[in-house]
Amino acid sequence: MTWDPRSKAAIAGVGTSQFARDTGLTTTQMISNALRAALDDSGLAIGDIDGLYVNAGGDFDKMAEQLGMKVGYAMQFWTHGRMCAPTLQQAALSVAAGLATHIACVYSIDISERGGGFGGGRSHGHEEYREGGGTHGEMAHYGLTHPGSGAAMAWQKYRHRYGATQEQLGAVATTTREHASLNPLALMQHTYTLEDYLASRFVIEPLRLLDCAVVNDGAVCVIVTTAERARDLRKKPVYIAGMDGLHAGRDEFVFAPPGLGIWQQPESSVAARPSRVYERAGVARADIDGFYCLDSFSPLVIFALEEFGFCKPGEAAPWVAEGNTRLGGKLPVNTNGGHLSEGMLGGWAHQVEIVRQLRGECGRRQITDARVLQFAMGQGVSNIYSNEKL
Repeated sequence: MTWDPRSKAAIAGVGTSQFARDTGLTTTQMISNALRAALDDSGLAIGDIDGLYVNAGGDFDKMAEQLGMKVGYAMQFWTHGRMCAPTLQQAALSVAAGLATHIACVYSIDISERGGGFGGGRSHGHEEYREGGGTHGEMAHYGLTHPGSGAAMAWQKYRHRYGATQEQLGAVATTTREHASLNPLALMQHTYTLEDYLASRFVIEPLRLLDCAVVNDGAVCVIVTTAERARDLRKKPVYIAGMDGLHAGRDEFVFAPPGLGIWQQPESSVAARPSRVYERAGVARADIDGFYCLDSFSPLVIFALEEFGFCKPGEAAPWVAEGNTRLGGKLPVNTNGGHLSEGMLGGWAHQVEIVRQLRGECGRRQITDARVLQFAMGQGVSNIYSNEKL
């Protein structure tokens, strides 16, 4: 007999710190600000939090001590953005199993390196020394020292296979900036034309400056509890309706769909993944009102749309260029401005946007009648959220 976790857990509160190039704060200070905002959002008090899940920003034990928390269930996760959805999945399973009542899931990034956690020099600077060369395709002895190396190789291969153009990729970058201009939290408020995009310099060819995420400081807190408890709190619950975990193996590469032939992937025909996340949520792809994905680099949006079956292989690039991912389009994507413009928060700011969209709190960038939203990224990991029990 299998246990169905569908809609047994919900997000009760979300909060962020300021997102800025340099906040002048440590990771713990930023997390403190995000935690206070999430507590206020949910109506909970610090004493109600008995679980702490840290994706990035410091050690859980030191953090709990500094924040004045007393938790009976804590976990620590690897810092990469792909761990955002699995962290929330584990929190959902944990509250449903009775291991904790209210779990604060926190993430903080400190590019300016004022202390603690995920500073650029202390974390990214060691990627090239990891066994296997790092998870983005960094191999310093081949000159691949930039996290965009893998994305650049994947986009080059995709262009060769399907005939996609830089103008089509530019549609991702320009659409994202349109959305960010409607988000007061976003670091980049400026919109760009396709001509602006094509005039921007290469960072790692064929990726241009406007294909790359902004770098910043910031923190996010998401509070997870059971569906029953969430109904009694301040805001309308957002249910975690379906989940699919990280996949691993030679077919998997964070910056390319299986079969494209990047890194150790065997080259084969590319097809959408089996729809386990949709089946588990009890929805069809056609039910998804908005799609959110990691967009550290522009090609990842195109790859995610194909990997999760919204477009056939080779068709996402022209589909985006037709305007389908804009607000009011067939499938709005990253309405917050994503990593490309809102800020590089490892997918966590996407979760905040999803919650606020499903509550109808997003003002000019609100998706009309949003009911079911999806977060997804490479390697198969995905969560589906709803503002009603599915």
